[in-house]
Amino acid sequence: MIGWLFGSFVVLLLIGTPIAASLGLAAVCTIIMCGMRMNLMVVAQTMFSGMTSYQLMAIPLFILCGNLMCDGGLSKKIVDFIGLFCRKSKGSLSYITILASAFFAAISGSSPATTAAIGGVMAPEMIKNGYDEDFTLATAAAAGTLGQIIPPSVGMVSYAVLAEVSVGTLFLAGFGPGILMAIFMIIYANYYVKKNPNIKSMGEKPTLREGVKVFVQSIWALVMPIIILGGIYTGLFTPTESGAIAAIYGFICAKWIYKTFKWSDLPNVLINTAVGSGTIMLVLGSVQTFSVVLTRGNIPHALAEAMLSITTSKIILLLLFNIILLIAGMFLNAVSAIALFTPILLPIMTKVGVDPYLVGIVMIVNLGVGMITPPVGNCLYVACGMSKTLTFEQISKACIPYIIALTIALFIITYIEIVPMGLIWLFGAR
Repeated sequence: MIGWLFGSFVVLLLIGTPIAASLGLAAVCTIIMCGMRMNLMVVAQTMFSGMTSYQLMAIPLFILCGNLMCDGGLSKKIVDFIGLFCRKSKGSLSYITILASAFFAAISGSSPATTAAIGGVMAPEMIKNGYDEDFTLATAAAAGTLGQIIPPSVGMVSYAVLAEVSVGTLFLAGFGPGILMAIFMIIYANYYVKKNPNIKSMGEKPTLREGVKVFVQSIWALVMPIIILGGIYTGLFTPTESGAIAAIYGFICAKWIYKTFKWSDLPNVLINTAVGSGTIMLVLGSVQTFSVVLTRGNIPHALAEAMLSITTSKIILLLLFNIILLIAGMFLNAVSAIALFTPILLPIMTKVGVDPYLVGIVMIVNLGVGMITPPVGNCLYVACGMSKTLTFEQISKACIPYIIALTIALFIITYIEIVPMGLIWLFGAR
């Protein structure tokens, strides 16, 4: 059964079948070829139920919020505000890109959206001020990975639903890793800036009057993360409700406060949201059928027994867990990998005493690194689309130092549990 399930899945992927179809067809193929007593009508019902979870409604809402922020120009307000604090330093533009991406990540929930929104604003400025184009786009791509790590996150919602854990508690686990990853990226950016004398600073420190003016103009954009996360943790509304409120708030800001959004822009935003969330929902629906076949065939238990017969060391199993997911992140997008590996790897890791929330955050960080790892690095492709001269390979090469920095951060997150779990313990959520 394992051979039919995974063999057919791999073959379908290799011939270019979309991941959602590959998961569903592999499950159906296994049901038929292995003579499983399972009505195919149940397969359809299982897939449908996998897409209609109340918690999953947060995904299209956060994607809509991110698209409104991007198309409505709110990302520019965030960049202007972050620039107040590091304008004078030589590497200020690279720092602003990373810090603004971290802030935008607390709104959008998507890595490609973060790369597009902040990179689209910062890349021209960085190049104009002496930064090499390959480093500029690599920085935008790497900083974009924070969109998946810092809550709210589409990947976190997906994992929470599949692993049956609290979305809000998992969000708490994302802050420490996100901040650590941003610090490691800034360390490399600082090293790069010191090696390149042609890079200029943005200018003098802003006056108090300028600072107040920028703050007043940015305040509406800055309030959004407080609405999203503050509402969740004060119990005013659920993560799904926070997504709806954030989307409405973002639309009001873009349309009537900043007046940077036109009614003619709305169809494009809605289409992009529908395409992005529809793809994710199809994957999550298909993986429910895949998971049923896994469970009926007792495959997770068999794999757990096989791995635990080799070693029961938590340290070694976490290392193998990271290696598997780093490789998977090179070939699968984040939600697809989460959907595929959660039902397989989670039972193994929990058997050796790894907390499900730690499993989730380590998985999401691994797949965040995969966002800038070729051949299927979503943030790399977004960054590549910003350049008319550089190839995908050139930007990928410039990302290598960031990949190394983020991998170091990953292993700190994996083995020093207080980094991801500290806030959870502090608030008594676990």
